[in-house]
Amino acid sequence: MLFWHVGATVAFIRYAFRDPNMDLRFLAVGAVVPDLIDLPIGIVMWGTYAAPRLGAHSLLFGALIMVAVLVGTRRGPRRKQWMLLAVGVLMHALLDALWRQPETLWWPFLGTTFASSGFDTYGAYVRYLMTSPTMWAGEFVGLAYLVWLGRRAGLANPQARNRLLSTGVVSGPID
Repeated sequence: MLFWHVGATVAFIRYAFRDPNMDLRFLAVGAVVPDLIDLPIGIVMWGTYAAPRLGAHSLLFGALIMVAVLVGTRRGPRRKQWMLLAVGVLMHALLDALWRQPETLWWPFLGTTFASSGFDTYGAYVRYLMTSPTMWAGEFVGLAYLVWLGRRAGLANPQARNRLLSTGVVSGPID
């Protein structure tokens, strides 16, 4: 769920922090990092875990990123940028409603297993996702917000797009 994670994370964090100069690139990457790590592992090891959400979906993973940022950076704009990566990772757990899968959310503190998807094969899991109205509704909401933000920030203008790509900042107001 790419658009759900990126769109909802950007919407929530922009509204919560109200920082017009936040680097949305770091936030967007953080919002998808758990899936970028866990999905390939989950596919290869489906016979072992039967789950697409593994260790990168845990609170421990988000906390480790946050600690690494605190230890590896000094106060200032670089720390602020990198902290958005950790915030995006933690938002991913929230948007995946991982409180319903405590084995994964609190891994390894509740044990070393992950919550099973309930599907025998990865293909069955993908078929379920592709036909899930909830998944498609989330993708629509996330994409709709990103399109709205793009229009509001004037991203049709090449200068605004270049600013987003080079600094991660959009000029749209935060409502």
